[in-house]
Amino acid sequence: MSANEAELPAHAQERLQRMRTRGTELFTSDLTVNEFVLVQEAGFEPLGLVVGSSIYHIGYQPGQWRQNQEMQVLTQATYHARELAMTRMEEEADQLGADGVVGVRLDVNRYEWGENLAEFMAIGTAVRSMKGESHRTVHGKPFTSDLSGQDFWTLIRSGYRPLALVMGNCVYHVAHQSLGAWFRTVSQNCEMPNFTQALYDARELAMERMQAEAAAEKAQGIVGVRIDERSHGWGSHVIEFFAVGTAVTRTEAGGTLPAPQLLLTLND
Repeated sequence: MSANEAELPAHAQERLQRMRTRGTELFTSDLTVNEFVLVQEAGFEPLGLVVGSSIYHIGYQPGQWRQNQEMQVLTQATYHARELAMTRMEEEADQLGADGVVGVRLDVNRYEWGENLAEFMAIGTAVRSMKGESHRTVHGKPFTSDLSGQDFWTLIRSGYRPLALVMGNCVYHVAHQSLGAWFRTVSQNCEMPNFTQALYDARELAMERMQAEAAAEKAQGIVGVRIDERSHGWGSHVIEFFAVGTAVTRTEAGGTLPAPQLLLTLND
């Protein structure tokens, strides 16, 4: 038993064992009907819903009132917690013999019984190639992707394949405006350079870290990128910028899309 497998709860391992047996060919999935059909059209069969979770205590870090700065303690905490959740989800997929996980969602939940605690959860549908081809990453792990079933089908049919869900984050303290500066600008239309630079820097750090993960996966690009901004209850001047997307590479065979009528019919 691997170290990661030992971390999975007993009930999760029992559920995975029943799914591995597959005597009744029963699977679970959060794919919609359209997504389910298109994932199969792309040559993959769903094996089961896989989940990873980590409830993490986020340490305290004070920010300087008049200074723009990254809150490195908070950045590291939120990144590591997501990484733990992703690793456990991948471990569940690995135990099912999956080639990858599609439709991955990353959620953050806060609970009243701990104001400094947050649950980071990763959930998706484990899939396996029906052609028996390996689609694992260069590190031997199942691929992960947050693309919808429709986008996954389009990606595969166009000659690309997903490698990994890549992410980068930055928790940043945006300096407060002095009272004098507020009085000078209260009646004017003008850019606020201090705030502009702070948010610009924070987004750039998140993007750079996401791109570094993609480079480590030997990806040719990242699709479906989005940048989310949340405060997580730290106060209005402390914001997390979270960049996430699916790293992809071109397949050796390439590919061409069929007539678009199929997509139009299934999406109606």
